[in-house]
Amino acid sequence: MTDDALGDGRTPRRSLLSSVNDHRGKVVPFRERLSCTVDEACVVTGLGRTKVYELIGSGRLVTTTVGRRRLVTVRSLLELVDTSSSA
Repeated sequence: MTDDALGDGRTPRRSLLSSVNDHRGKVVPFRERLSCTVDEACVVTGLGRTKVYELIGSGRLVTTTVGRRRLVTVRSLLELVDTSSSA
C-alpha cells in the first residue's frame, strides 16, 4: 500500500496508527509520543473531527499550537479513554 493508496492524496489510516521513527530511526510507539495531529487523534479514538474539536473546546483534550499547527497531547487522549472506560 503506497502513501496515496486512498487515491485522493490522503495517508491511509493504517499508517497513522503505526509507530513513527525519530530522527535516529528509533521506533516510537504511539502511546509514547508527546503529541499527534487532530487527524491522528480522530483515527486512534474513532471519533470524528467535530467531536474531537468539541472535546478540545470543553478542555477534555489538551492541545498546543506550534505556528499554525494544532497538536493534541497523547497523554490527554489516553486519559480520555481511561476515564471513558471506567464510567
